[in-house]
Amino acid sequence: MSIQWNELFVFGVSPWELFLRGSLMYWFIFILLRLAGRRDFGSIGSADVLLVVLIADAAQNAMSAEYKSVAEGMVLVGTLILWSVILDRVSYFWPAVDRMLDPGRVCLIKDGIMQRRGMRREYVTRDELMSELRQHGVEDLSEVRRAYMESQGEISVLKVKR
Repeated sequence: MSIQWNELFVFGVSPWELFLRGSLMYWFIFILLRLAGRRDFGSIGSADVLLVVLIADAAQNAMSAEYKSVAEGMVLVGTLILWSVILDRVSYFWPAVDRMLDPGRVCLIKDGIMQRRGMRREYVTRDELMSELRQHGVEDLSEVRRAYMESQGEISVLKVKR
């Protein structure tokens, strides 16, 4: 069992094809995660989950010789990170793109009244919302001026000023 040093960095598939495959999978999974919602991810964004899963898979294939060379895995991982960096930069410089890619916040409570439309949109039950309020030190809805499901999935609570 000897190492084939000359094959470690030789491409069996075109780097451009790897770039295209990585780009297509990134955008396909990104759109699916965006459409699926965000509530189960807590404080980590769906784009972050996507990136970690795709990088893990691409790196695993390169490490276990699923690809013919390590270079193929490097190109694929580089493509995934490139898209992540591009999205971050574009979202920073163009707020319209950020609004399109970031789900934004959804109002769950307004002036002590549950907003059923927002709760339905995010699949938040009354019991789940009340549990979150208790964790924020709120016992009664009348204490809440606003409560939002934030873009990362956590619930923020603005209490009535007394």
